[in-house]
Amino acid sequence: MSYGRISRNDTVAKIVFSDDFKLDLEKICAYISAELKSPLAALNTVRKIRKSISNLENFPFMGASLSFLVDIDTDYRYLVNGSYMTFYRVLADDIYVDRILYGKQNYISVLFPGSSDCET
Repeated sequence: MSYGRISRNDTVAKIVFSDDFKLDLEKICAYISAELKSPLAALNTVRKIRKSISNLENFPFMGASLSFLVDIDTDYRYLVNGSYMTFYRVLADDIYVDRILYGKQNYISVLFPGSSDCET
C-alpha cells in the first residue's frame, strides 16, 4: 500500500503548524504534567505526537480520511496518537496540521462549529 509521497524537487513536504495546534499541544502537556502529576509521561506523549507528525513529511497521505468516519465532505485527514487525534490537511506541497484533540471528545463540533453532524 502506498501512502503517497509528495516532494518538491526531491525534498520532503513542508509541515505548517496552526496556532490552535500549538495551543492544543501545550494544553495536553500541561494536563498530563499537572493534573495527572506525570511530567515524564507528558514529555513522552508530546515526543510521540511530534514523531508521528514528522512521518507526514515523507508520507502525507498515511493518515485516514476523516470523511470515512463522519458524513462530512472534508479534506481533513487524521492520525491517532494514543488518546489523541491529530487533524491535518494536504494542500499542494504543504501539510497543514490544524488541531490535536482528545479522541473521546466531540472533535467534529470543534473542527466544524455549527455542523449538524455532531456525533463521533
